[in-house]
Amino acid sequence: MISNDEAVIGSCDELSAGDAIEAFYGNTLVHRGPVTETALDQGLVWILDTLTGSRRLLDISELEIVRLPTHYREVLVGAPGH
Repeated sequence: MISNDEAVIGSCDELSAGDAIEAFYGNTLVHRGPVTETALDQGLVWILDTLTGSRRLLDISELEIVRLPTHYREVLVGAPGH
């Protein structure tokens, strides 16, 4: 569920390293974590997925990407394995 202080992302240029995001496929949350790097020209973003504890490459054309409010960034970065 997306709240008023979360932003749906339309392209990689709206993201930067450290942004906390959630990725949805349909209505299902499939990835969550901080952005580590972006490939602007390819529409790809790397995150440290806190749901699986691994690094993930996401294609923003295949997922709905939501940037979380700033106060989530420290929680996501400091919570490996959650």
